[in-house]
Amino acid sequence: MNIIQNADISILLYIQEHIRKEWMNGFWRTITFLGDGGWFWILLAVVLLIMKKTRKAGAAAAIALVIGALITNVCLKNMVARVRPYDTYSALIPIVTKPIDWSFPSGHTCASFASAFVYFRLLPKKYGIPALVLACMIAFSRLYLGVHYPTDVLAGFLIGLLASALAVWMVRRFYDHKKETV
Repeated sequence: MNIIQNADISILLYIQEHIRKEWMNGFWRTITFLGDGGWFWILLAVVLLIMKKTRKAGAAAAIALVIGALITNVCLKNMVARVRPYDTYSALIPIVTKPIDWSFPSGHTCASFASAFVYFRLLPKKYGIPALVLACMIAFSRLYLGVHYPTDVLAGFLIGLLASALAVWMVRRFYDHKKETV
């Protein structure tokens, strides 16, 4: 476990010392803001639910967000209770207001990938690929800003992937069953 913890902090310190630049800080704060509370992904799911053509993707994204939030924010964050990296390593300096919840797993990353993978699977690639790019950027922003360990982000990614797969499966079954009964 020490090897993983050492790798986690080494990556964060490398980002802080070699990648962080004052002129990029505002950009990464804005990117991470899109993941705050999942608001951007929730809003996008609601908009897609309105139009019949995209309703399936909107429904699957909403379900994926709920599944991801239950696993990440309700269960794992409280069970694992991992302290934020800046509270463990004084050399790491966060450049946003310090979050008050636990670190593991990353909720921003989970919500982003739960939604983005749904859009990648159910919408044309011209929408799915930008969603995945944004999800990657939000995940990286959590490291850049110094508020999550890389393993927090990796876990958020994996949970988001699982949540999206379950949601897409559920929605496809529902729509297939609906077609059979009509």
